[in-house]
Amino acid sequence: MSLIGKKVDAFNAKAFHNGEFIDVSDQNFQGKWSVVCFYPADFTFVCPTELGDLQDQYATLKNLGVEVYSVSTDTHFTHKAWHDHSDVISKIEYIMIGDPSQRISRIFDVLDEEEGLAQRGTFIIDPEGVVQTVEINADGIGRDASTLVDKIKAAQYVRNNPGEVCPAKWKEGAETLKPSLDLVGKI
Repeated sequence: MSLIGKKVDAFNAKAFHNGEFIDVSDQNFQGKWSVVCFYPADFTFVCPTELGDLQDQYATLKNLGVEVYSVSTDTHFTHKAWHDHSDVISKIEYIMIGDPSQRISRIFDVLDEEEGLAQRGTFIIDPEGVVQTVEINADGIGRDASTLVDKIKAAQYVRNNPGEVCPAKWKEGAETLKPSLDLVGKI
């Protein structure tokens, strides 16, 4: 069953952020846009390249009113250790959620039950805590965080302009579509 259009179920977790351990819950997704990026495990190979790339986009995402959360089934203690020992991960400024109970990974339907690890899932959540986009990649395929910027802009545009939709490859400032009977078969 798709998570698109569904509110994120309740959860509570510990996270590592800015040198501290913090509490995070589904309530953190209320009132602002959120990106939740699941990955298999700390101290691995593709994961640090993705999380570093996400950090490279973090300032741009923050300027769009977006908070970023990374999640793996590691503990918040493991996140701190990785942050302390990796040149790439030490630069991360966004919240790193620990999900050792696997509850959050199950809520977002990205848990590989056999491995006990999260798959590479990316979710954009609106200010009401409702999932607007889902992307899930196989373990060997890293994601490009720059694509999140255009997806966020499109999601925000559609939310702020009811009755309009963004066509493929839409960029901010480009034309949108207004679905209607007159438009059927003319695209």
